[in-house]
Amino acid sequence: MNAVKEQAISLIKTLSEDCTYEDIQYHLYVLEKVEKGIKAIDEGKFVSQDEAEKRVRTWLASRGQTLH
Repeated sequence: MNAVKEQAISLIKTLSEDCTYEDIQYHLYVLEKVEKGIKAIDEGKFVSQDEAEKRVRTWLASRGQTLH
C-alpha cells in the first residue's frame, strides 16, 4: 500500500464514529496542505516572516495605507 493511502486510512481511523463525509474531506484537505507546506519548506520555497512583512508594507504603501 502506498504512503498516501496509508496516511488517509490512519487519519480516518482517528476520526469519531459519527464523522461525516465532509469531516473526512476537511481532514484530508488539511493533511494535504500540511504535507505540501512541509515539502515547500524542505525545497526552500518559502518566504520568511521579515520578507512577508516587507511585501505587505510595500503593497499597503502603494495604496496609501500603513500597517497598524
